[in-house]
Amino acid sequence: MQPKPGLLPAQFHEWYNNEHGPTRLRIPQIFTNGLRYRAATTSSPKTDTYTTLRANRSPREVEIIGQVDVTRHFWDLVAEKKSPLFLPVEQLTDDEAAGLVLVVVEFGLKDHPEAEAELLKWYNEEHAEMLSKVPGWLRTRLFKTSVLDTKGGAKKTVYYGVHDYAKENGLGGPEHKASMATPWRVGVTDNYATLQGRRIWSLFYIFGPAPRDLASLAELPAAESTFQSADGKTKTTNEENKNAVIESFVTLPSDGLVIPYRLEGNPDTQAPVIAFCNSLLTSLHMWDGFVSILKAQRPQYKILRYDARGRHAVPQPPKPATLEMHADDLAGVLEALRIPRLAVLVGVSMGGATALRFALRHADKVDKFVACDFNAASSAANTSAWKERIALAESTATLDDGKTTVPGIQQLAGQTVQRWFHPATGAETVQWMTDMVAANDVEGFHYGCQALWDYDMKEEMRGCAVSGLLAVGEGDGKGALVKAMGGFRGNLGGKEKGAAELAVVPETGHLPMAENPQAFWQKVQGFL
Repeated sequence: MQPKPGLLPAQFHEWYNNEHGPTRLRIPQIFTNGLRYRAATTSSPKTDTYTTLRANRSPREVEIIGQVDVTRHFWDLVAEKKSPLFLPVEQLTDDEAAGLVLVVVEFGLKDHPEAEAELLKWYNEEHAEMLSKVPGWLRTRLFKTSVLDTKGGAKKTVYYGVHDYAKENGLGGPEHKASMATPWRVGVTDNYATLQGRRIWSLFYIFGPAPRDLASLAELPAAESTFQSADGKTKTTNEENKNAVIESFVTLPSDGLVIPYRLEGNPDTQAPVIAFCNSLLTSLHMWDGFVSILKAQRPQYKILRYDARGRHAVPQPPKPATLEMHADDLAGVLEALRIPRLAVLVGVSMGGATALRFALRHADKVDKFVACDFNAASSAANTSAWKERIALAESTATLDDGKTTVPGIQQLAGQTVQRWFHPATGAETVQWMTDMVAANDVEGFHYGCQALWDYDMKEEMRGCAVSGLLAVGEGDGKGALVKAMGGFRGNLGGKEKGAAELAVVPETGHLPMAENPQAFWQKVQGFL
């Protein structure tokens, strides 16, 4: 693709990285990866499934494609040779992958009955072997024009040598020059094939099935940054003084669970990431007030929030959730967003238990965590209470007038929030949270809450290698949870680390960061 004059580079990249590319990666039966290269030198038919993407283009895609010269090809893989050091590019971190070199050499076939056979014989038996001796060489592949492009004789077959090299390599060096000047190569190019072009490319972006490019979005004025997909599931904006925000979703390959997320904060590709796990029955918006403070006080962070399993519809057939599933869900979101490691993970209630489980299960993916208002082990009484809450959520009540019915999830919301909040919490906050809880998917709650039925991390947390802070609202459970968390805080990391700090947030209950974000900030700011 070559943007035409007048198209802002940031607009081109933001569209490609946040819409065009991820839309294709959401068709895994066709696209297994998405790599963007920038030309370092100057110089189409589609399947039915693929063409549906063109037929359903968003208005923005139609507009931008009209400002880009596009050339598309399908190539069929003919041969491949790999270095033992080669790793699939999509498995590398962005830092590891950036700047990898791709050399593409195009060969046309001369009018000779043995042209194709002789080209393949030379390439496989000599050329690929000699290229493998070039310092920094990683992989050589030979492609030919796809049958999709040559169907009906519309195009002649062309071969493409595609070579991957490390950032530091021996291109142009003695080994490389030797591979280009053998008698066999001269014979092939004299008699059987024509060298039609050679270009060098540099890898600069790897996209996945979830948009994440805040950097390009942050460069755009509000009018060019605001986008909503036709299904309403993906939104981007850069309003409020360069406040770039991406809202979209990840579909987990493990079971098809759809997880909505929100990415914002520091747009720098190198910015450390802080992630938030919400409590059962709440959405990612329970963190709104605290995130506003965080963005002002810790502008170095990129911020990721997502809706935990159970907030929305669950895959069919439904399965009871576990804390291990919740931890792995977050790992799946991070993988889709190509976030190799979190600087901090913050969770509350079920999200607090998830944060601890994630630190135990995926210690290589997080530097430190804050776990709030949770218990390190479940109890039989708690399990019984959850079963009663499921029954209430699935019921329907009739009011005194004998006509009006109230869904059970609304009844549960009223009872739950009343139990959660401290008497000092304002009515507006209580109503906000009640509405949020009442909007939970009932089946999602049924299976999601089972993660809190049967678990015990008290002994396992002694071996936790990740630094953690525990926090709790002063009035949670009328003070009972302060006592409980104080009891197991010494387990975290074992005796050699000493007891983990327990931050008690005054005049708050079960969700201190939602009830009094400023008071919660005062307790955690040092750790962050």
